[in-house]
Amino acid sequence: MSVEEVDGVVVEDAGWEVDPGDEPGKAILATVGRQLKTWREARGMSAAEFGALTGYGEDMIRKLERGDRIPRPEFLDRADAVLDANGLVAEMKQDIAEVRYPKPIRDLANLEGRAVEFCMYTNFDIHGLLQTGEFSRAMMENWRPMYSPEQLERYLAAREGRRAVLRKTPRPEFSFIQEEVSLRRPIGGRMVLRRQLEHLLEVSELPNVSIQVMPTERATPPGSTGVIELLKFADGKAVGRMDGDFGGRPVSDPKRLRLLDLRYGIIRSVALTPAESRDFIEQLLGET
Repeated sequence: MSVEEVDGVVVEDAGWEVDPGDEPGKAILATVGRQLKTWREARGMSAAEFGALTGYGEDMIRKLERGDRIPRPEFLDRADAVLDANGLVAEMKQDIAEVRYPKPIRDLANLEGRAVEFCMYTNFDIHGLLQTGEFSRAMMENWRPMYSPEQLERYLAAREGRRAVLRKTPRPEFSFIQEEVSLRRPIGGRMVLRRQLEHLLEVSELPNVSIQVMPTERATPPGSTGVIELLKFADGKAVGRMDGDFGGRPVSDPKRLRLLDLRYGIIRSVALTPAESRDFIEQLLGET
């Protein structure tokens, strides 16, 4: 990710590459790009002049105008000021808000946005919706093969955007079950883990969030082969998946969903209660 300085202000790369095959995203970006070009030409600026004023090269500006790059919100804010657009260019941030995320994550975020109930069992890592930004970064920096700097920032932005669902209105109900080992692994170092545990205690105070811990000493529950995720919708439908079952793919068939619901219910009944789990996390925090 390139970094430049304009008028004493450090400016990051103007955007991300569009995912191959993301046709809906490309259509939105093509529209945004045409509007950027129309505004630029209406102000009598060349692409090079516009780039110099916003802190980017002519080639980058042309990529944005062709819809080959996803503009960062910061770029659109700066472009709005340069073009004296009175907020009309900055307003396009709403159009590219979802396209910023890779399509698989965008699809997941759309499902999460519709869900009224979340049931999440995680056995190795802290669930993404519960992670702090620095914990997410530490995890993703350890991924192999390594993400490029651009990919890393894009995935971190996507995860941060998904976390907003915890506080949206009306509030869905959340049930998280975390294996003890996921709360002990010092990803990013001891202080990162401490802040992560503090964050879990903070989130657990939300009236719509239940966090339970599965102590390692408990007998093996029927979900130990991997993650279980269930999203339930207002119309009575649902979608779910489980590592090691159904090929790990999302399923919506009622029979398979009942199986996942049964397994999750058994795990939930064996785990510590939410109050016991808070005490357990506080104990871990004292030891960390």
